[in-house]
Amino acid sequence: MFEDKYNLTLEQNIFLAKKLIVENIYYSARLEGCNVTFPDTKTILDGVSVANLKMSDVEVILNLRDAWKYLIDNIEKTFDLDFACKINYFVARNESLEWGVLRNGNVSISGVDYVPSIPNKQDVIDDINEILSIENVTERAIRYFLWGMRNQLFWDGNKRTSILCANKILISEGKGILSIPEKHIREFNIRLTEFYNTNEYSKIDSFIYDNCIHGLVLKQEQAREGEEELEI
Repeated sequence: MFEDKYNLTLEQNIFLAKKLIVENIYYSARLEGCNVTFPDTKTILDGVSVANLKMSDVEVILNLRDAWKYLIDNIEKTFDLDFACKINYFVARNESLEWGVLRNGNVSISGVDYVPSIPNKQDVIDDINEILSIENVTERAIRYFLWGMRNQLFWDGNKRTSILCANKILISEGKGILSIPEKHIREFNIRLTEFYNTNEYSKIDSFIYDNCIHGLVLKQEQAREGEEELEI
């Protein structure tokens, strides 16, 4: 269905991830409804306290920092359910009933009729393996991102966990970065609500492909000089 938009080396894609890490953490925090600005996010990540911010918002940012660090430090590990659980361990630390383990009770999603079932471990493993068998890497990452959010595998942090897992899939193969720019969050949430209710990936996957996959463009003349250009 999709073609990969970028073809980078692992080193180039890690460089891209590190270059955009503050922005990606900010976008993920905004996607969760955190009342932070980009300067707030950068200040927090620099280790400086910011007045008048809720501690819960600060914790979201610091947890995302640690999850991204784990992802990059372990980029060559195989992606599987254990990896996803480890990402959630960092993302949802001190935020939910349990973190880093599959949810074992019922949850609901605000604003939608769909109610996700309690995840069964073997079914989850089978679903992940099916997604990982998708030939195109970008399509594979988008599918995991959407599937992970809709199935609500964990008690909390499912959007953040799913986007990080999608980035593990992309970065490992040099296919760019998935993030939801602030200007697209409203449209993304509208489409996500419809996807939750219908389970129709076509309601949202092309939107993500067109607006939320970012990469590094190497121009020929720049490549000769060892220079790189970000495409955001």
